Amino acid sequence: MNKLLKILENNARLTNKEIAVMLDKSEKEVEKDIKLLEDTGILRGYKAIIDKDKAEVETVTALIEIKVQPKYGHGFNDVANRISQLEEVESIYLMSGGFDFAVMVNDKSFQEVAMFVANRLSPLEGVVSTATHFILKRYKEQGVIFSDEFKDDRGIVSLC
Repeated sequence: MNKLLKILENNARLTNKEIAVMLDKSEKEVEKDIKLLEDTGILRGYKAIIDKDKAEVETVTALIEIKVQPKYGHGFNDVANRISQLEEVESIYLMSGGFDFAVMVNDKSFQEVAMFVANRLSPLEGVVSTATHFILKRYKEQGVIFSDEFKDDRGIVSLC
């Protein structure tokens, strides 16, 4: 992977000056390279990774597996594009295995996710079935570990 992309992926808050030092380039070259990555659509955005438990955000994340019947001549793209347009959908991936797509829905209540699946996702043309899984705890996301330290809460067991 391009060194600049790797640096931005690890810490998008670095200044162009800091990145220039890391790449042994001028600040102007880095600025130009970043602009090119943005203009060509290689660099799609910058996003913070938030520990929602620590931020006391009372929402859930759901991973929804979807089985579809693709349209002849369109493959999975037609159904994927329609699902992508739904505002609740944060991410959608074509998968191998028992289901065709995996969809991530974030920052909703259990009820909102249930109503989204029942009223908006399942009725879409081509959707055959869904399976919804709720994320109970995040341990690591996008390479970032969420627990400050591992705490063994199993207790002490004595066999004597």
